[in-house]
Amino acid sequence: MNILDKIVLNKKAEVAEAKKNTSIKELESSALFGRDSYSFKEFLTAPNRTGIIAEFKRRSPSKGIINDQAGVEAVTTAYAAAGASALSVLTDKDFFMGTQADLHKARQANQIPILRKDFMIDEFQIIEAKSLGADIILLIAAILTPKEIDALAKQAKSLGLNVLLEVHNLEELERSINPNLDAIGVNNRNLADFTVSVETSYQLAEHIPAEFMKISESAISNPETIKGLKQAGFNGFLIGENFMKQADPGAAMAEFVKAL
Repeated sequence: MNILDKIVLNKKAEVAEAKKNTSIKELESSALFGRDSYSFKEFLTAPNRTGIIAEFKRRSPSKGIINDQAGVEAVTTAYAAAGASALSVLTDKDFFMGTQADLHKARQANQIPILRKDFMIDEFQIIEAKSLGADIILLIAAILTPKEIDALAKQAKSLGLNVLLEVHNLEELERSINPNLDAIGVNNRNLADFTVSVETSYQLAEHIPAEFMKISESAISNPETIKGLKQAGFNGFLIGENFMKQADPGAAMAEFVKAL
């Protein structure tokens, strides 16, 4: 059983518990449920923004604690001020030390799109994401069937949410492409052994249909990497660990953007 299998098993139990404690009606009555989502594409391609999706992440299964001292409001507002096109906020508690409150706080403090970064396996989580103020949800091809991706993407679109599909290889990409997606993210991290290589993005770039925005995720620690990925057709770049491992992640991003 690899780490992804463990996370999914844990997530199924977590979602079952959440459904017992909170009704869909309660989620739909949240103050944020009725708000219009920001357009992911609009912010990603805006000339005054960087294309960077800056992530707030306290820990990861592969690295352990990355930064458990930084506050979500301070970091995300600094990211936005430094030109982030979107924010990514982890809401998985057991493996990433994230909370739903983190997403809610980030939403209250920022006026740019927010990705709920979690392991989405159930339509309940999509409604939950909308109620927390997320604009974008993540669907991970490695843990979902094409039928599940279709159903979850449709549900998200019906709520006005943007959908980012994450793939790790060509097989996942080809079986998961779906008209209800807005963007396809190539995760440069090998989930079997956690090694990272930006080559994965280059290899898959030409296979992603033109109608989808292209996002490169993980393994980006150098502004030169972004320049190369832009030439390969990528619109967005998800960066978390590179900023979060610094004492001041927002300042780290500002320095990075200067070098861009």
